[in-house]
Amino acid sequence: MPNPTDAPYGSWSSPITSALVASETITLADVLLDGGEVCWVEARPQEAGRHVLVRRAHDGSNVDVTPPAHSVRTRVHEYGGAAALVVDGTACFSDFADQRLYRLDKGGRPVPLTPGAEPGAPRAALRYADGLVDTQRRLWIGVREDHREAGSEAINTIVALDLDSESAGAVLVQGHDFFAAPRLSPDGRRLAWLAWDHPRMPWEGTELWVAEFDGATLRNPTLIAGGPGESVFQPEWSPDGVLYFVSDRPGWWNLHRAEAGGHVVNVCPMAAEFGRPQWALGMSTYALLSASEAVCSYIEGGVGKLALLDLSSGALTRFDLAYADYSAVRAHGGKVVFKAGAPTLATAIVELDPRTGTATVLRQSGMLADDPAIRRHLSAPRSIEFPTPRGPTAFAQFYPPTNADHRAPDGERPPLLVRCHGGPTSSASALLDLRTQFWTSRGVAVVDVDYGGSAGYGRAYRERLHGMWGIVDVEDCAAAARHLVDQAWVDGERIMITGTSAGGFTALACLTSADATVRETFKAGGSHYGVSDLAALARDTHKFESRYLDWLVAPYAEGSTVYAERSPVRNADRLAAPVAFFQGAEDKIVPPGQTESMVSALRQKGITTQYLLFAGEQHGFRQGMNIAWALDAEFYFYEALVFKPAREGRRRNSNGTT
Repeated sequence: MPNPTDAPYGSWSSPITSALVASETITLADVLLDGGEVCWVEARPQEAGRHVLVRRAHDGSNVDVTPPAHSVRTRVHEYGGAAALVVDGTACFSDFADQRLYRLDKGGRPVPLTPGAEPGAPRAALRYADGLVDTQRRLWIGVREDHREAGSEAINTIVALDLDSESAGAVLVQGHDFFAAPRLSPDGRRLAWLAWDHPRMPWEGTELWVAEFDGATLRNPTLIAGGPGESVFQPEWSPDGVLYFVSDRPGWWNLHRAEAGGHVVNVCPMAAEFGRPQWALGMSTYALLSASEAVCSYIEGGVGKLALLDLSSGALTRFDLAYADYSAVRAHGGKVVFKAGAPTLATAIVELDPRTGTATVLRQSGMLADDPAIRRHLSAPRSIEFPTPRGPTAFAQFYPPTNADHRAPDGERPPLLVRCHGGPTSSASALLDLRTQFWTSRGVAVVDVDYGGSAGYGRAYRERLHGMWGIVDVEDCAAAARHLVDQAWVDGERIMITGTSAGGFTALACLTSADATVRETFKAGGSHYGVSDLAALARDTHKFESRYLDWLVAPYAEGSTVYAERSPVRNADRLAAPVAFFQGAEDKIVPPGQTESMVSALRQKGITTQYLLFAGEQHGFRQGMNIAWALDAEFYFYEALVFKPAREGRRRNSNGTT
């Protein structure tokens, strides 16, 4: 093995190219069990982001279930989720192009179960997700989002569809703004579901309901748990008909059981998160193995874990696995399957024998992390905790520059890229992200910040952002950067900040902050489909998030002054650092007009600006070519404006010429 060569940080050559990141990585979107057979949905950038339902065959091969003309993806809540299910070999799935629900029998062709667009009605006006199949009555029961009334807010309901005829569905539950997670009891006589209303988001307050079901109507609906100050997540029935669910009533998302007389029992009280923010439908953090045991994933101290849970005693027995993040946990017949990953391990579909702890990988998101030529360049993060201006500490994952072929000159400190996660009620990912490794393998440190308001640290930490979006997140991101400078881990003169969606807002808010100390921390920034005008977002976004800002900022009608004060586009006069913008032309969550207003304001001021608008992309890029293009463009933007000028300036200073 040759000795590493000296080269400045930010100039290292790396085999982790943008084309490799885009072409070799798929996204594993969901895990499904059909009896003992495992299925999943995967998104393929090399097929223009098409989502494919895949089945694990008995011979160990992976077989596409849905034909090339279909993409398995729903637009319910715009973020989708739970777009497919498979029962007894028959798949039901939502197709992205027309949002119709289809039935696909094994060996057959997709048959539409729901109607196409009516004359004069918007295309894809009826959307379906998060369903189950009532095999006794041959019904699909799930969430429908109705956009047929142009100019009005979509109507969400739970409906039943006959699996043998085409219809829009018979409404079973209505009257709330949102619904999720319909779950049928083992005997088919009770239906459970979640509901919530504006202005709450599902992690702020949801309600768990149960009603008697005769196949056509629901009777005697009963509120089991939840309300404005309690978030309920993932109801599930045990084989003996006991209802379990995750609730944050104790301050943490813990697993609970509903008992007779309206009693609710916390099965395993812990300062740990057994639930997650329900950005997508169909999320699953636990699965019931039997009436007495479950397999649970949870986050403790910011790290994901998986354990066997005794439902009677509450005793947890952890599995010794190499992963740091677990999701889509399913179980059937003693078999457990889930999605898992770690910062230096590719995300995978994993099958687990809960008795022996033996884990088998069924499908990986990519093979790059297993290549010795790549692994030697992967950066493993350090979990850090740092002080913040408002007292409580905050958290982050710090990725130091790593490249086996290069080392920096003595005394040089690396540039730093501060990453702001989306949401903002989300968290820094514990999964391998080759985009992060793209930066670190070139000699750029990355810090992924879990600012106040992030999930994974209990309800009180999430509520730090209540009314404080654009303040707490901004202060915490700047504090993370200053902490790393104080530790002498990074170069304080070469700090950039970037973010996606809500993280893009935080990045822009840092660059336009009224606090000069915050603003001057960053020498350049990037916004990927980020919010720049809070008032425009409040007026022009989709139903799911249309009242989110009431909690994050203030009720829009009364808070217009606050909206203006915190909107980056209104504060462009403060901005002096160059900014790169990346936007999907078909984005309905943050429309292109948001980004273009900011670009126009900066160009009028004469600030160096890069703007890339990607045709055919929505909120988040799915096409391989565009993923690669955006990654390269952002790197070269910073290289030209931050890395090289700083290096050259230091050389001049050392020569005594300036």
